[in-house]
Amino acid sequence: MHYYDEKRNFTLTVTGDLFVGRKLSLYDEPEYAKLWDIVRDAHIRFTNFEQLIHEHRGFPVAESGGTYAQLGPWIIDELKWMGFNLLNIANNHSLDYGTEAMLRTKELLTEADLCHAGVGKNLAEARSPAYLDIKEGRVSFLAASSSFASHGRAGDQRPDMQGRPGLNPVRFKTQHVVSPEDLSALKKISTNIGLEGRKSYMVQSGWQPADKEGELTFAGQKFVVGEKPGVYTEVEKADLDGNIKWISDARRQSDFVAYSMHWHESGDTPWQPASFHQGFARACVDAGVDAFLGHGPHIMRGIEIYKKRPIFYSLGNFVFQNDLVYKFPADSYDRVGLDHYATPADYYDKRSDNGKKSFPSAERYWQSFVPKCRYEAGELVELTLYPITLGFGKSRTVRGRPLLASGDAAENIISQLADLSKPFGTEIVFDGKAGIVKL
Repeated sequence: MHYYDEKRNFTLTVTGDLFVGRKLSLYDEPEYAKLWDIVRDAHIRFTNFEQLIHEHRGFPVAESGGTYAQLGPWIIDELKWMGFNLLNIANNHSLDYGTEAMLRTKELLTEADLCHAGVGKNLAEARSPAYLDIKEGRVSFLAASSSFASHGRAGDQRPDMQGRPGLNPVRFKTQHVVSPEDLSALKKISTNIGLEGRKSYMVQSGWQPADKEGELTFAGQKFVVGEKPGVYTEVEKADLDGNIKWISDARRQSDFVAYSMHWHESGDTPWQPASFHQGFARACVDAGVDAFLGHGPHIMRGIEIYKKRPIFYSLGNFVFQNDLVYKFPADSYDRVGLDHYATPADYYDKRSDNGKKSFPSAERYWQSFVPKCRYEAGELVELTLYPITLGFGKSRTVRGRPLLASGDAAENIISQLADLSKPFGTEIVFDGKAGIVKL
C-alpha cells in the first residue's frame, strides 16, 4: 500500500509576468478559453503577480519599479477565476507604495488562501517557504528578487531590534573588466574631472578603501584589468547562503520545491541572462529545487535542463496591461515632462511617444509561452511549451491579454525560444501547435 505523496507525480504550469489592468474573466474567445484550460490543467499553477493590492494605503515612494503598481481588492476574485495557486510577490514593484501596501497585499492574499511568497515583516519571513497542500503531495514555494529599489530589501531581526519589512533579496556585485589602456584612460578622466581628488579624501577619512593595483572605482562602478573585457556579476555570498539555507529546509519539508526569481539584469543583449544567473539557478537546483522559475525582463529567455530539472531564465509576459493603471503620483508625470494638469492617457502617450518607443513599439514584448511540466517519481519526463500572443499593435485597451498562438505566429515564437535555448544545450522542436523539449 502506498500513499499518494510517495509517488511524487506532479504536473506544473508556469506563466510569466501578470500585470492586470482590467477584469480578465469577461472574455471567452476560443484561443483565450483554451489557454486558460491549459493553465488550469495542472496540480501546481504559478504566476509572477507583479502588482500590489491595496486601497492606496501608504505613500508612493520616490524610487519605484517603473509603473506604480496598484489594484483594488476586486483582483482577488479574478485570481481565483484564473486558478493560480502559487504567486510570486517579490519583484521591483513590491515596495511601490511602501511597506504598508506591500503588507496589505500579503494580508489580502493570505485571507483569500492564495499561496504566495517572497516578502515579509523581516528577512526570515520573506525568505522562508510557503506551502501548498494538494493530494499529490506537499509543495514548498520560495521567491526572491535581484531587481528592487534600494529600500526594498527585508532586514534581519535582532534580540534588541525588530527586522525590516521587505522582499527576499539576491544582491550581486558587478565588475567591469577592461584592458590596461582603457583603465588608464578612465583614470585620466577621473583625475581631470576631480573624482580622484574626492576619492583620495574619502580614503584618507576611512569612508572607503583605496583602489588596488589594476583596479579603479569610477562613478560608483568597479573597473578591473582582465584578459576578457566585459561586464561580470557575482551573487553576494550572504544572500546566496541565506536562500540556499531555506531551499534546503523546504526540500526536507515537502515533496516538490518551486523557486521563483525576479530579475531584470542581462548579458551582452537583453535576451541573454546576466553572468550570475546560471550559477545561481544551478546552485538552487543543487540545493533541492525541482523547478526554477525566472522572470522580470518582459521578454523570453532560454531554457536549461539541469540535473533533469527545468531552469526558465525568463518566462516573458503573460498578462501585460501596465498602461491601464488608472492613477499615478506626481513623480511619474515629472519624469516625462508633464505638469499637474496632465491625465493618465497623456502620461502613457508621452512615455511611449505615442507608441513609437518602449513596450508598445516592439513585438518581442508581446510574444511569450506557457510551459507545462510533467514529473513522475520526482523526475521531469515531459515539457511542453505553448506559444501565446498578447496583441502587439492593438490599442492599449486590447493588447496585453493573452491568446493561444497558432500557425506561423506559433512557429515563430517557438523558433525564437529554441534559438535562445541552444546555448544551454536544450533542443526544442515544434509539433505544429507547441514546442516540445527533448529530455
